[in-house]
Amino acid sequence: MEPAQPADREPAHRTPPEGQPPVDPVPAGADPAAPVPPGEPALVESADSAARTPGEGGGAVETGEHPAPPPAADAGRSERSPKDMAISLLVLLVPIALLLAFYRGFLGGDQPAVVDPAPALDSARAANAFPVTQPEGLGDGWRVVNAGFRTTEGGATLRLGYLTPEGRGAQVVQSDVPAERLLPAELTDEGQPQGQTDLGGRTWQLYTARGNEQALVLLEPDRTVIVVGDARDNELRTLAGSLR
Repeated sequence: MEPAQPADREPAHRTPPEGQPPVDPVPAGADPAAPVPPGEPALVESADSAARTPGEGGGAVETGEHPAPPPAADAGRSERSPKDMAISLLVLLVPIALLLAFYRGFLGGDQPAVVDPAPALDSARAANAFPVTQPEGLGDGWRVVNAGFRTTEGGATLRLGYLTPEGRGAQVVQSDVPAERLLPAELTDEGQPQGQTDLGGRTWQLYTARGNEQALVLLEPDRTVIVVGDARDNELRTLAGSLR
């Protein structure tokens, strides 16, 4: 009688299926993959212990991984209609329009910058290069927009720029630069005499000037005065006649 064997010990001989010869276990230390000697049946691996090589046997291998689902459409993203775009644009334009109206109506955004001509007049008088006159008695609609005095090697020049009541430009130029050099520089080569006119007890020469401008020229021994601009003839006459 053989001694009792441990429960976890494999039996010496596996019981083959009915009708099959007994199968000897693989000897200890033997390679299970080694070829079976002729005449001996090969060990049959159980379906649970043998792992299939992927792709063999024509069967698909279950890896546990699944293809990523297609990205879901952004629920918050939608096509904006032209009406929505117009409303958005209107919301932006309304504040801009209000700011522009405030700038023009209350801050005088459309009004040109007005300057004080006194420093330029004082500099010209201090230089004592020629007699200096300035407009006097002009209405409130006349505004000085630029004023400057400059001395060069050829002489000194005083300029006073005005905006007329009709919103046009006019300039008073006083200089001791010789007239034959001053007139072409101020009126360009297009400046041509067109006759004479009396203003304030003085005789002025009428000249054409650049573009749509016209000029009144006063020729004196020690200076030349030019009133030029695109202002109307009556405004130029008013400006020239106001010089004192």
